[in-house]
Amino acid sequence: MYANAYAATRAPLYARVAAETADWVRRDMQDARGGYYSTLDADSEHEEGKFYVWTPADFGALLAPEESRVAQLAYGLDRPPNFEGKYWHLHAAAPAAEADAATLASARTKLLTAREKRVWPGRDDKLLVSWNGLMIGAMARAARVLGRPDLAESATRAVDFIRAELWSDGRLKATYKDGRARLAGYLDDYAFLAHGLLELLQCRWRSSDLTFACELVDVLLAHFADERGGFFFTADDHEQLIHKPKPFADEAVPAGNGVIAVTLVQLGHLLGEQRYLDAADTTVRAALHAVDRYPEGHATLLRALDELLTPPALIVVRGTPVELTAWQPTLDAGYHPHRLAFAIPNDAQLPGLLAERAPRSTPVAYICTGMTCRAPITALPELKAALA
Repeated sequence: MYANAYAATRAPLYARVAAETADWVRRDMQDARGGYYSTLDADSEHEEGKFYVWTPADFGALLAPEESRVAQLAYGLDRPPNFEGKYWHLHAAAPAAEADAATLASARTKLLTAREKRVWPGRDDKLLVSWNGLMIGAMARAARVLGRPDLAESATRAVDFIRAELWSDGRLKATYKDGRARLAGYLDDYAFLAHGLLELLQCRWRSSDLTFACELVDVLLAHFADERGGFFFTADDHEQLIHKPKPFADEAVPAGNGVIAVTLVQLGHLLGEQRYLDAADTTVRAALHAVDRYPEGHATLLRALDELLTPPALIVVRGTPVELTAWQPTLDAGYHPHRLAFAIPNDAQLPGLLAERAPRSTPVAYICTGMTCRAPITALPELKAALA
């Protein structure tokens, strides 16, 4: 969300928050093999918040006087305690003056080093595919907006871990812990991961990731689809439940039906796959009664409806890796929520309609709306003008 806010506004605060959040995920919440952990506890040493909270005395003991002054103002320690009446949970209380930026950065480094030495809260190191799918997509989006290839590399490592450990015999497992993958995958696992792969493909192209996304979608169509429209939360060969939910509403995470409907529209237009578009259409139609009654609870399905009514813009650039590196910033510039852009090497093997976006002896860009395309563009200035 912060990466998108930065793309839309260019406000530096949003870029900083996106970058610092991503760096925290990479530092504290990513397994050495690539997957993302689930949670950190609030408690440590039997006290809620002990790992996280501070006092002015802590700042005075750890920081130089000027660092302490700037940091206390920036993080709200000049105000009344905000945790249990005697501690401060740090928050962005006031923006640091530009002249104080280096001082605050130095203070943050010292505070983080000191916090690393505290007794850590418990960490739930199980890996959930659904949450990993959301984080893969978020890391990929931030990588494009912030110009951070290391975030795309982080997301790629998570994808490779899931494929190696949780994808077997054409089906997903839902969770991984202590060297063991368990539980048959649910709608959210397939939907969120497919969506994350589509985001990651816009950072850097791997044909195997497109194949993987299509395999995930095809499992949903074969084993989760309701003939009346939409997708059940569990597969047709899952354990039998008293009630088979078919979630449409966004809650703590987006609705699986909404995410897969958006993904089906995008993949359907990208590949010219009508059955994907038909499945998206029937999913949205099945949810219309709920969307109409409570639209603010169904934002993801509203986005799918929007993309069904107004097909997304699709940009495909073909070229050598060096050429694509020069063209990629133009694809990533600005905030365009109804646009997908892919920089695809000339030697990539492509399926369906995508194969018609053929390479040439020089870089070439194809700009399409749905399945209708303009004349190919072979000069970067011309592409910038067309996208503007």
